[in-house]
Amino acid sequence: MVSILWGRVGRRGSSPLKRLLALRKVCIVPGIFNPMSALLAEELGFRAVYLSGAALSASLAMPDIGLLTLHEVAQQVRYISYAVDVPIIVDADTGFGEVMNVDRAVRELEEVGASAIQIEDQEMPKKCGHLTGKRVIPRQRMVEKIKAAMEARANADFLVVARIDSRGVYGFEDAVGRGQVYAKAGADIIFPEALETIEEFREFARRVRRPLMANMTEFGRTPYMTAKQFQDLGYSMVVFPVTAFRVAAKAIEQALLELKDKGTQTGLLDLMQTRQELYDLIKYGEYEKKDRKIAEEARKVIRGV
Repeated sequence: MVSILWGRVGRRGSSPLKRLLALRKVCIVPGIFNPMSALLAEELGFRAVYLSGAALSASLAMPDIGLLTLHEVAQQVRYISYAVDVPIIVDADTGFGEVMNVDRAVRELEEVGASAIQIEDQEMPKKCGHLTGKRVIPRQRMVEKIKAAMEARANADFLVVARIDSRGVYGFEDAVGRGQVYAKAGADIIFPEALETIEEFREFARRVRRPLMANMTEFGRTPYMTAKQFQDLGYSMVVFPVTAFRVAAKAIEQALLELKDKGTQTGLLDLMQTRQELYDLIKYGEYEKKDRKIAEEARKVIRGV
C-alpha cells in the first residue's frame, strides 16, 4: 500500500521535512491555496502541504505567469502558518527576480513560517510548467540562485527545492544534466517538471542522486501515475498542486448554477460541510473558551479593586 504519512508534525525545531525524506517512503503533498484548504489537509493527516503558485494565482483570478509579488505570497504563508502546524513548501516561481531577490525571498518566507522554498529555472515572464513556449535561464544563473537561497536561510532545516523546466525546451538529457548540476550545487530536493513518460521518471531518478519531487498535475504532459508508482521509481515526494482547487472551483460553479436555476440551496445540503463540522475544524469553541477565561480574569481584577 502507499505510505500516506499520517499525523501532525510541527515545523520548527525538528526538521520534519528532512525526517520525511529520510523515511524513504513517498509523501503525498496536496496543493493548497488558502488557510482553509491547508487546515483541511492537516486534519485529514497529510504531513506537509504545498502552496501552489498556480492554485494561489487562480484563486485570485490571475494566470500563473509570475504576477504575484513576494509580499502577496508571504502574506498568504503567514495566514497559512498561523492555521496549521505541518510544513509548508512554498512555490516561489523564479524567486521573484534575480539572485538578490531570491536572497530576500528566502529570508521573508522563512520568517513567516515556510519550511521550504521552490525556485525554478525559467526566464520571466514564466509559464505553467506544462505549457509550450517556456524559456530557461543558463545553468550558472540557476546555481547562483540555489547558492543564494542556501546562504540566506537562517536554519539549515529550511529546504531548497530546485525545479527544472528544460525538458520541454532542450529535451530530457538537458533536464538530467541540470538535475545533476543543481544537486551538486547543494539543492536539498530536485524537481524535474513535465517529464513525459514513466521511463523518463525512472531514468531521471537513476541518474540524479538526490531526494526527488514529482508533480502529478492534471491535464498536463505527465501521464497519470499513482504515488506508489512514483515511490517505486525512487521519488520522495509527489505534489498534486491544483487538484483541490480544481475540484473546489467546479463545486462552486455547480452550486451557483443550482441557485440560479432553482432559487434554493436545499438540493445542495448533502454536499455541504455542516455548520458544526466547520466550527469543529476552525476550533470555534476554543476561541469562545479563551474569551470567557479572559473575561473572568478581568472580572476578578475589577472585584479586587
